Amino acid sequence: MIPEYVAALRALVGPAHLLWMPGVHAVVRDGQGRVLLHRRSDTGDWAVLSGILDPGEEPADGVVREVEEETGIRVVVERLAGVTVSPEVVHTNGHRAQYLELVFVCRPRDPGQVARVADDESLEVGWFAPEALPPMRPRNLTAVRLGLADGERAWFRPAS
Repeated sequence: MIPEYVAALRALVGPAHLLWMPGVHAVVRDGQGRVLLHRRSDTGDWAVLSGILDPGEEPADGVVREVEEETGIRVVVERLAGVTVSPEVVHTNGHRAQYLELVFVCRPRDPGQVARVADDESLEVGWFAPEALPPMRPRNLTAVRLGLADGERAWFRPAS
């Protein structure tokens, strides 16, 4: 679903103009160390839970919102694992975008919650052991690796 403010921007600039947008990725891990993924309805690919931030939205609030919207799971954000920049993305509707991606490590607020398809952005959801991840695009694998890595500091590409 396209947020209203993005639709308004697109009405002004059209689909061919590259939009730079802030996004969040959630690497949600349960008590067994498994990672929550969803199969995207737009591409059919398995991916980490993600989305774009609303204007003025705090990134941690946005990642909590996205996970709940897509899976029904309410999460607690534990840390920022990394900051990345996506390659240019051409969405199935022809819209061009590039994302500043904040990768957060999260855990379910209540371990008894059951993940489910909770909106039209997902075809299915599932928990996967890190050694048994389904095939994913490289930027999603990068997010998972950042989320699985131990560390107190967020990863970012050093200035060149």
